[in-house]
Amino acid sequence: MEEYYVNVEPASEERMEEDCERVNSVAEDEMNERTMVEYIAVEGDVSLVPKVGMLFESEKAAQKFYHRYSKRLGFATKVKSSHVRKSSQELYHVLFTCNKEGFKRINETPQRIKPDTRVGCKARMRVKLTDSGTWKVSEVILDHNHLVCPSSAPTCASRKYSDARSKRRSLSSETGIRLGKSYKTLVANTDRSGNLVFGDKECRNYVVNQVGRLKLAEGDVEAIQQFFSQMLFKTPAFFYLLDLNKEGCLRNVFWADAGSRTAYGYFGDVVRFDTTYLTNKYDLPLALFVGVNHHGQSVLLGCGLLADDTTESYIWLFKAWLTSMAGRPPSAIITDQCKAIQEAVSKVFPSVRHRLCLRHILKKLPGELGELSEYKAIKKALKNAIYDSLRVDDFEMAWQNLIKAYGLTSNEWLQTLYEDRQRWVPVFVKDTFYAGMSVSQRGDNMSAIFDGYVHSETSMKEFFDIYELVLQSNYEKEAQADHGSFYTNSDLKSECCYEGQLAKLYTREIFKKFQDEVLGMFRCSNLLQVKVDGPSITYRIKERIFAIDGRKLEPKEYEVIFNSAEVEVWCMCRLFEHKGFLCRHALYVLNHNGVDDIPSRYILPRWIRDFRRMHFVEHGSSDAVVSNPVLRYDSLYQRAIKVVVEGSVSEQTYKVALQSLQEVLNKIRDANGSIVRVS
Repeated sequence: MEEYYVNVEPASEERMEEDCERVNSVAEDEMNERTMVEYIAVEGDVSLVPKVGMLFESEKAAQKFYHRYSKRLGFATKVKSSHVRKSSQELYHVLFTCNKEGFKRINETPQRIKPDTRVGCKARMRVKLTDSGTWKVSEVILDHNHLVCPSSAPTCASRKYSDARSKRRSLSSETGIRLGKSYKTLVANTDRSGNLVFGDKECRNYVVNQVGRLKLAEGDVEAIQQFFSQMLFKTPAFFYLLDLNKEGCLRNVFWADAGSRTAYGYFGDVVRFDTTYLTNKYDLPLALFVGVNHHGQSVLLGCGLLADDTTESYIWLFKAWLTSMAGRPPSAIITDQCKAIQEAVSKVFPSVRHRLCLRHILKKLPGELGELSEYKAIKKALKNAIYDSLRVDDFEMAWQNLIKAYGLTSNEWLQTLYEDRQRWVPVFVKDTFYAGMSVSQRGDNMSAIFDGYVHSETSMKEFFDIYELVLQSNYEKEAQADHGSFYTNSDLKSECCYEGQLAKLYTREIFKKFQDEVLGMFRCSNLLQVKVDGPSITYRIKERIFAIDGRKLEPKEYEVIFNSAEVEVWCMCRLFEHKGFLCRHALYVLNHNGVDDIPSRYILPRWIRDFRRMHFVEHGSSDAVVSNPVLRYDSLYQRAIKVVVEGSVSEQTYKVALQSLQEVLNKIRDANGSIVRVS
């Protein structure tokens, strides 16, 4: 084996600073992390990159060499282990590693757990004492599984060679994450998932209440860096982007984990952009992309941290999210009533159906109209116009009557609402599918992902500590709902054939909602034909309505069109269009016409219990998948999920799936040249 002899003593600190400047210059020109690693400054004719076969006069010289190498790349070191001979107590083996090697043991008292900076990094240099008395490098691993940046020299307690200048530099405080000469490197370098790479020097400083900068407290940047490092180590499909202002300070952040990106493939048809934590004065500047799974449960589809609520920030966040989802926009998006968000949606998602959250609008009533003397009467009339209008003309008439009756012509807020009516009034938006997130009925609400975990004073560090716990809890809830839907029979409450038919298909939660419609058929009466046009018959139906306290209210009248030739049915309430299952009025007409089974066109696969097994998202051409590591991961992950779902159905399928997975894993390891085998 080729040997190298390295004498590190003659190098001065001034020489080291010059070398670092040269490395920075190369990094700025080449903008490639691998190039930076290979272009480390040389001393004499020997490259100062650890290599197997290098010789040192002592273990101290080897340690100093590895320290200087780590300083150039921007990571800290530690002595992982050392061994002495029992007979002579002579030191003969030392292992130097990155300080992020290994993982922290969890204390039994969770309250005392501190954030751990270790992420299982394998970077190392091992030296052994030779018979001649020199120390020889026997093992070298250069690659890190976390973010490093040349010219960034993090401090570490295990270092014994820190000079006074580096100590003063490490303790200095700046306002903002200033990048200096490494700015271009930070912008240009990406990891294998296409994520922006940033280093400890850039993350050591933090911003507090600065305009155009993310509002962070002490330790928040380190928490972000640690979180991203851990997530990247677990899976290459983790995606994140950073937004920097002209001064190189952190403005906005976006990330989506592998689970969110996979869930979008199944449940990305309708997305709710939740800015609760921004608008309700939380300490956490968090914005969420949320979808709904086949059980009606909320699923996380991406997260963002925003410096402000400007159109520019929202545009950046939407584009980042769209990039993480392979450029596939949803069919519909729901947001709060915010002009900046509306402008951003129109620019980034011009063809997506955009609606405003009705619940968010109604929460503004006390603040906007509460000082009016007739507030209670106005509130009641407004809600009646919103909820009780079955036709567009009904709403227009009710609104105008409200404005005239209470003299609200000059109210700017109501005027703005009216101008946006096609984006929030149920009668205008119920023709679009919103997966139950339409909030079109009194009392409807979409559960929040982090409800019960995040409060108004939750810090960013605390949020990242609980992030994976919350997602794991949600995954378990979905798994429990899957199990309940597959292995528990739903209780039937009538002898209606429709109820028995869909009890075998729908997930339990969706079936309960459909079951309410089946039972609601018994409130329908007075079926009357009002128009016949060939095979199409228009019916008029009355539904008995009861108040919460049991009082009988004025019945509502609905029109339902039935086509006997095509066995098609349409109701003016459009429950099927915006929630995905037939309403009581349509069921009543089908039953009247002797239709025993609901046609398949009215059974959305979206709500079927084995939807994940039926549905699979392809990633375009095979060449694009093979050449892109992220798409490779996504493609394999989704196929593996199908194996997991199918294999968990029974004990027999479980054994088959387990054996097959072990065989495939062995073949993959053979292909990688590994000798590891599955036991």
